[in-house]
Amino acid sequence: MPLHRRLPKKGFSNAGFKDKIAILNVSQLNVFEDGAEVNEASLRARRLVRGQVDAIKILGDGELTKKLVVSIDKVSASAKDKIEKAGGSVSVTV
Repeated sequence: MPLHRRLPKKGFSNAGFKDKIAILNVSQLNVFEDGAEVNEASLRARRLVRGQVDAIKILGDGELTKKLVVSIDKVSASAKDKIEKAGGSVSVTV
């Protein structure tokens, strides 16, 4: 058997350094009252985000029926359009 097949396969992986991003859909934001401010603290209070995460991202799946003020780490373009069409505003924090 060749030497490269006899030696153990060990090495370095970047998996431990990967950012953990919590994903939410626009439809999940309907649990908030009309005019409410949505940020990391309010999402954790409603238990939509749990555990330790590096960032929170809102995706555009579903419909939003309430006017919300969203201040979050990342927002997709479709989610931003849906939030603004519902009369809300989006600000991306860094």
